[in-house]
Amino acid sequence: AHRRLTGVWAAAVRRAWGRCAGVWGLLRSAGVDFRLLGPLEVVGDDGREIAIGSGRQRALLGLLVLRGNEPVSSEVLVERLWGEAPPPTAHQMLQNQVSALRRALGEGRLETALGGYRLRLGEGERDVDRFEALVARGRECLGADPEGAAEAFGEALGLWRGPALADLAYESFAQTEVGRLEERRLVAFEGRVEAELALGRHADLVAELDVAVAEQPLRERLQGQLMLALYRCARQAEALEAYRRARETLVEQLGLEPGPELRQLHQAILTHDPQLAAPKRQILRDSRLPTPPTRTIGRDE
Repeated sequence: AHRRLTGVWAAAVRRAWGRCAGVWGLLRSAGVDFRLLGPLEVVGDDGREIAIGSGRQRALLGLLVLRGNEPVSSEVLVERLWGEAPPPTAHQMLQNQVSALRRALGEGRLETALGGYRLRLGEGERDVDRFEALVARGRECLGADPEGAAEAFGEALGLWRGPALADLAYESFAQTEVGRLEERRLVAFEGRVEAELALGRHADLVAELDVAVAEQPLRERLQGQLMLALYRCARQAEALEAYRRARETLVEQLGLEPGPELRQLHQAILTHDPQLAAPKRQILRDSRLPTPPTRTIGRDE
């Protein structure tokens, strides 16, 4: 199910890719790329993936990337990696894993600091930071520049390669961050849809909103976006049916009626409120910007 929704997002990203000069500045310059938005990956400045061991070595790196540029004590690392009852040799095993990571990442990347270790990260070397910067740009653009917003949100979504920290999802230290990042991805998706609706692209959105609502039936913003897209496609009956299903789900699963915004949208669809009319579809402006290198956008290899 997650792959279906990711595929829909990826297709939308490809349509929107490459038109906003202001967004290029948010992409990282050459350097090592630490990727958390999918399985943990490290890509060197030559574009090749750096081999990282499995098990605790990979978990150690994931923890240090999450805490990038912050010292993490050996005691905290041992507790996160081995739990509340670590073996007597845990500190020695930690040192062995640190040595292996240093060999993989190169000199000066993994520092000893304050009784523990710190992973040194340069600006833009972590995909999570680039994602957040692009989402912030999208939010800034939403009102005055919906096309720029759609581009920024689309590029942010394009950094995702699958579920966040997919190979570390069962590690206790990662679970809170995984949930936070998945929520941020949904917020970015909703932001892109809002921008696309403002551009009159409702017909292009219905299929992917159908998938998104099936995956996230309790998100009222998504439900409302699907209703609006259907209505603007002259599919009023289907928009009303979408509301009926949304209400039924909310009542059955949460014991709650839809919120005021969704109810108001439902009423506006019933009465053919002229404020719901679609804006005139905008023609994409031409871009002659060079295509950035693939590895800066986190696209599948």
